[in-house]
Amino acid sequence: METEKLLAVLPVKKVVGAVPPTVTDMAVDSRAVNAGGVFVCIDGFTVDGHNYVEKAVNNGARVIVASKPVEVDLEKVAVAYVDDTSRAIALLAPRFYAYPSKRMTMIGVTGTNGKTSVSGILHAVLRAAGEMSAVSGTIGFDLDGTLYETENTTPDVLTTQGMIARAAEEGCTTMTMEVSSHGLIEGRLAGTEFDIAIFTNLTHDHLDFHGTMEEYGHAKSLLFSQLGQDLEKPKFAVVNADDAWSEKLQDMTSYPVLSYGIHNEAVFRGSDIVLAADGTSFTLTAPDGEFAVSMNLIGEFSVYNALAVTAALYAKGMATVDIIRYLKEVPAVKGRMEQVPTTLPLTMYVDYAHSPDAIEKAIAAVLPYKKDRSKLIFVIGTGGNRDRLKRPIMAEKASVADYVILTTDDPRDEPYESIVSELAAGMLHEGYACIGDRAEAVRHAVEVAERDDIIIFAGKGHEDFQIIGSTKYPHSDAEIALEEAEKKFGTGSDQTRDGVFVPRS
Repeated sequence: METEKLLAVLPVKKVVGAVPPTVTDMAVDSRAVNAGGVFVCIDGFTVDGHNYVEKAVNNGARVIVASKPVEVDLEKVAVAYVDDTSRAIALLAPRFYAYPSKRMTMIGVTGTNGKTSVSGILHAVLRAAGEMSAVSGTIGFDLDGTLYETENTTPDVLTTQGMIARAAEEGCTTMTMEVSSHGLIEGRLAGTEFDIAIFTNLTHDHLDFHGTMEEYGHAKSLLFSQLGQDLEKPKFAVVNADDAWSEKLQDMTSYPVLSYGIHNEAVFRGSDIVLAADGTSFTLTAPDGEFAVSMNLIGEFSVYNALAVTAALYAKGMATVDIIRYLKEVPAVKGRMEQVPTTLPLTMYVDYAHSPDAIEKAIAAVLPYKKDRSKLIFVIGTGGNRDRLKRPIMAEKASVADYVILTTDDPRDEPYESIVSELAAGMLHEGYACIGDRAEAVRHAVEVAERDDIIIFAGKGHEDFQIIGSTKYPHSDAEIALEEAEKKFGTGSDQTRDGVFVPRS
């Protein structure tokens, strides 16, 4: 890209040194700099990019964007001085990638729970309908069926713009993004123009970052205010009519609002809901008619997710009859009340639930199918160095289960005892165990399980790692549980094939 055109997006700057005619790429990590690139010095929470300018130049950087004095050879390298490099990268990244969000239909999904499921279902339906689609979020960046790992639900602004640009270049016509409250507050979505904004719900979470529910709700509302004011463009807000925060969020935009819900009046409403252990059916009332819906997804929360998806795709231009046809075949989103495949005489689920509301809904989804004299065993963990206020509330919700195992998700630098003791303060009965080591907690759940019991491993979901200290260690709830279950139930009559139990022939 022409350097002058790129730097022109910065309204206030001082440029010194030899400005190259073009630049090849842009980076905020000196290790990622390529020859002829731009290095933006971000002063972060733990690392200051200004300390890595020499490494960036050695790797080929020819333009440095800085807010502090840096020493470089000005005959070879240019420096653009600005007041705030974080704000600068928010302007530079979209310009560098030629504002890629304008080349596709962009759908943003925000809320405490359901973001990953709604995004994943949208992606699955679009692909089933023959459309090239991309999705990014907690699980990673899925580019029309190829999954790439990402660091955060909403990555930094440079990574975000790069993902959107790649999706557009590969031919995707729609991209769905999970939009976190952290990402909105920290400007990681700068330069991303959304066409449809979806709100799922707002419940207790992330108060260590936001402080109050009001501030948390304000962060979510930014997605709707950032839809803009150009009413010539067809844009929509999709909100959950059964969540009280929807009224505040829809006031943040001038664009049309499509509501969905079960209990309150809504444009897209679910009724006559039949919940089963292997699927769900309900009647959908939509602007273009009334429809019978059946799907493989379980739980009332899945009805909400399906309604949100239907409203968003209707806004995009799909007929409801076509949407529900594809919904019928959508599998469970990875790590979201995903049943562990086994022929053993117990049922196991892995789920990402790590908030009080999500725990309550996960238990409600399976409780009706617990057999007489069987147990519901719930493994609940929470992250170290994170929102401590929600811990006892999480355990209180988990107390509906017959037996609860209190453990950790990613303990980071916080001692096991600190985490599990604060969880234990919320337990409503004595049927629980405190086991800080998550692998041991998973094994214990299987050890105490008997035939026909149900186990939910909550908190990690799709994740195959655990963060202890600052290191990621391999960890899979499902793999550990299956290995332990084989020892307990598989001797003599069962064997495994590709991690799934099958009868001996």
